[in-house]
Amino acid sequence: MMKRRLLCALLASVLAQPLTVRADLPDLGEVSDASLSLADEARIGRDALRAMREAGDVVDDAEVNAYLNDVGGRLAAAAAVPGVRFTYFCVADSGINAFAMPGGYVGINIGLMLATQSEGELAGVLGHETAHVAQRHIARMQAANSATSPLLLLGTIVAAALAAKAGNGEGAVGAVSAGMGLSISRQLAFSRDFEREADRVGMQYMAAAGFDVRYMGSFFQRLEQASRYSDNSAYAFLRTHPVTLERISEAQNRALDYPVKMRADSVDYLLVREKLRVLTLSPEEAASYYNSALQRGLYLSEGASWYGLARARLLQHDRAGAAAALAKARARLPDNAMLYGLEVEIARDGRDWAAAARAARNGLAAFPRSASLRLAQVDAALDGGDRKAALTLLTQMLNDRRDDPALYRREAKLYADQDPLRYHAALGNAFYYEQRYGAAQEQYQLASKAKGDDFYLRSMLEARLREVDRLAKEERKAARN
Repeated sequence: MMKRRLLCALLASVLAQPLTVRADLPDLGEVSDASLSLADEARIGRDALRAMREAGDVVDDAEVNAYLNDVGGRLAAAAAVPGVRFTYFCVADSGINAFAMPGGYVGINIGLMLATQSEGELAGVLGHETAHVAQRHIARMQAANSATSPLLLLGTIVAAALAAKAGNGEGAVGAVSAGMGLSISRQLAFSRDFEREADRVGMQYMAAAGFDVRYMGSFFQRLEQASRYSDNSAYAFLRTHPVTLERISEAQNRALDYPVKMRADSVDYLLVREKLRVLTLSPEEAASYYNSALQRGLYLSEGASWYGLARARLLQHDRAGAAAALAKARARLPDNAMLYGLEVEIARDGRDWAAAARAARNGLAAFPRSASLRLAQVDAALDGGDRKAALTLLTQMLNDRRDDPALYRREAKLYADQDPLRYHAALGNAFYYEQRYGAAQEQYQLASKAKGDDFYLRSMLEARLREVDRLAKEERKAARN
């Protein structure tokens, strides 16, 4: 487990090295494929993200994930990288940082999300990191030293990530340089080139996704200016993504080639930002923060601040206060699925299952494509003991999203203490789609030994067991190495 966590952390740090792109995009096929195949990159990124999740470093929130993958998905569509499926996730860390990992995995810290002051700034960071992946900077970095194996590269990445997380940017660079057999000076120069390339290509993605590219340079400039007055580890982004006045100037000059795009921040951006802020504070600190912000008028959005206060009061189990703050948020914001989601949470906190189900239904009537509200509806049915409704809802959702571990975990909850065969099969499916093959193998084996005569389910179990037996062996072999 320690080895896996180390690999994961290291991977995050090396991949935190910024990526850069040129206007005439280079042909990356031969050199990068010779060092790391797309399959290698997908495996490394997948294993790293899995280790981060197991270590509790990833924010597991349906609304946050949906929002980041919506914005990131628009940028990834512009990148159009064959064979790469991008995944954007939030890291439970208050440091200001973001990173890209092989295989299309892009992480953004809570701290960086809170440091942005517009959705365009967030898109600038995500565009930059997306460009790192699209231009395959890690594979190209490895190609510079053909003696470096994928495993050593993964170890180097993990070690660098640990140093970066501790706020030691120089340590991260040293770890990367030592692990790859490169001199420090050469590594820094390579990183700066990639940074410029990521800026250039990331701007192209931003423009194609409908964002104003000027936000990229302005955000980097604001962080650089703020860092002059603070040597705090919160500015880890500047250590892993060195920002110079020359680079800022280049970004600002390049932006002149693009048209100005006036775009208001989405309500999702404003609400996700406050939802994440509450995660970094105690209930009392959060309530004090929002009360002060509202009294002094210090906020990006008054409605979003009332939403944050509602969440803070809910954490204090002040349901009446939370409902009152939510009502004020609704009076100041356009209708939004997250507002219904909070209404569901308030009802569930009071164990009012009927009200929770009603709020979810009302929300889905207004936002029928909201996956988070559909999950909230399932949770309300499960909590209220309406197993028939929960099963119907889960069946409908699984028809659309067969690879969603969250649905299988709810299916397992539905069958717990009721049907061991389906319980263990559902939990095995959750682990399987999380790529935790050893755990999936154990659950499938328990399911195969349980009583039950579902022919189709048992046929699936037999096929899945053969597959995870092979995958689990590969997983154990990789862990030993």
